[in-house]
Amino acid sequence: MRHANVVILTDETEFARSLTACWQTERQAPGVTVLNSDSWQDQDAPAHDLIVVGPVHDGKLTNVLRSLDPSTAVILCAPADTREFGQLRAKYPRLVHIPLREDWAQTLLLVAGESLRRAEAVRIARQAERNAAKNESDAVLGRYMLDMKHSVNNALTSVLGNAELLLLEPGQLSSQSLAQIKTIHSMALRINEIMQRFSSLANEMREAENASQGETEETPSAISRPR
Repeated sequence: MRHANVVILTDETEFARSLTACWQTERQAPGVTVLNSDSWQDQDAPAHDLIVVGPVHDGKLTNVLRSLDPSTAVILCAPADTREFGQLRAKYPRLVHIPLREDWAQTLLLVAGESLRRAEAVRIARQAERNAAKNESDAVLGRYMLDMKHSVNNALTSVLGNAELLLLEPGQLSSQSLAQIKTIHSMALRINEIMQRFSSLANEMREAENASQGETEETPSAISRPR
């Protein structure tokens, strides 16, 4: 939670001071930014994982909530009757209401902690999805290279063969042409080495995958085997 960002949005200084002081006593405190309703409207919202909306001036609450993205995690810590909160919850599914009573600060810290852990879990899941998508793209590229390996090797064999034939009769070539053909031959050999390494790596990965599948298939059998 120490890397999380929380915005406290309130027009009541004492509310922001009390909540900030409570968070500072926690072992893992998030980064906290305090804004009032006027400064919130005047600037772009800072990066945040959670917004705590405290008491604001009359008529400002609806405008503040309307400015939030519906998917934003919001804790409303302000007086609100049941009907009003029900209407707000219908518009903002992730809105949580904590009544302003004697234990409001501790209750808010507990709820905020759960909300921030959820935000972290969502962030990790999204990163995993991005990594999976990238791995899938890399896998598609790898499969294409495997499919084209035979064609590339044929092309390399042709290039190397023709270059070697020309190098067998160096007297028929100018010094510049001879140097260029030697370069072509050298680079073709280098590409061939890379392709050989790629083939070797593909075989190693295939063997590792087969071994992993074999272990997975053996495990259920070992568990179900009677003693």
